[in-house]
Amino acid sequence: MNGKETKASILVVEDEESLREALKLNLELENYEITTADNGPAVLKLVKNEYFDLIILDIMLPDMDGITVCETIRMQHNDVPILFLSARNTSADRVEGLKKGGDDYMTKPFNLEELLLRVDKLIIKNKKIREPQAIADVYKFDGCEIDFAAHECIDKNGNKQELSKKEAALLKLLVENQGDVVSREHILQVVWGYNVYPTTRTIDNFILNFRKYFEEDSRNPKHFHSVRGIGYKFTA
Repeated sequence: MNGKETKASILVVEDEESLREALKLNLELENYEITTADNGPAVLKLVKNEYFDLIILDIMLPDMDGITVCETIRMQHNDVPILFLSARNTSADRVEGLKKGGDDYMTKPFNLEELLLRVDKLIIKNKKIREPQAIADVYKFDGCEIDFAAHECIDKNGNKQELSKKEAALLKLLVENQGDVVSREHILQVVWGYNVYPTTRTIDNFILNFRKYFEEDSRNPKHFHSVRGIGYKFTA
């Protein structure tokens, strides 16, 4: 991990203080940025406002158990990797945890070395999924053209259109992830940054503009698709 410019950020959720502090310390030694929480509601609040590369989530929590916390996060279409920690070592618990959206499961007491390996693996896998193919400054498709650097495009009628900085950023994100649905959360994080949270309406309006520019029939789009409840997709 050491030597990377951007530290991966991990949310450690554990209500037992000594274990929480031990995890925090050991993960910080591996050069991760650590946020801690000791109950479910605090986790849900943090996840709404911040981006994490991984959540280490204890199953036995006061107020709201870890499985419910995980389920709630997944219902918000947030695909942050979740590693469950559990004091119970039954295959039923493990299956339940993975079924409700967990990515990995370890039982206490665990081997620290193994935990660190699993953490690293989950973060690398998640980064690979998130790192889209790089694209050139000018992108052409279906007789249209987008110049990301100049913030302009040539629409379906051959006319030049000015693009706002955010429009260009959103177009670039969608084109880079061509064929894949980009979640609303990921769009907010990349295009808007987490300090300002626009409504879904704002993103929808951008998509409507793109359809005006690039679609022959904006009611039956073939390039810019809204995937209900999840996000948006571009297909060339």
